[in-house]
Amino acid sequence: MPALLHLDASARRRSISREIGDAFAESWRASNPEGTYVHRDLAAEPVPHIGEAWTELCDYVMANRITQIGRYHEAVRTPEQAAAWAVIDPLLSELVAADVVLIATPMYNYSIPSSLKAWLDQVTFPKMSLAGRRFVVATARGGAYSPGAPKEKFDHQERYLRDFFAGHFAVEDTTVVAAEWANSRVDPDLAHLRDKHDELYADALRTAHGLGKEF
Repeated sequence: MPALLHLDASARRRSISREIGDAFAESWRASNPEGTYVHRDLAAEPVPHIGEAWTELCDYVMANRITQIGRYHEAVRTPEQAAAWAVIDPLLSELVAADVVLIATPMYNYSIPSSLKAWLDQVTFPKMSLAGRRFVVATARGGAYSPGAPKEKFDHQERYLRDFFAGHFAVEDTTVVAAEWANSRVDPDLAHLRDKHDELYADALRTAHGLGKEF
């Protein structure tokens, strides 16, 4: 059965990135009624940051050339490492079980929320591979960072995630659905761009809904 892991990272309970992500998830679930769906809200239930015990697990995996994810637990040798593994295990199991990983995240300060970074740190080990899985990023940005935009060079969100998935997970299939100019909803200086934002937002919802049928 196909499996979808859906992560939300926005600090807002009602957010544009959540709505775009939901459009994909609802469409995917309708198209895969027998599929498995797991949702994790990283803002409502934050994943703890990694600690020294995590680094010890990581070092053991690297030193002993353990590349099979199912063997990572062999690195646990102390009570502190066991406690760290108790955090990692369910997160990693959800990730490994998924065929499609949907990450709904805003851009915060040119990058990703710390809640998402904490999750990425917990589930990432040396030389691991998630090849064959497909990643979808549903995102909202206050300004414009798409190719050709004046702030394109400040995009450390989409580029970072694409590079992370490719470099750490060996995943090249990452699809990004974005709605830009979100700050036009609240910033008087951007009010003249509200129609443009509404157009981009509506297009992102349509795109996400359509992708959900294809994945």
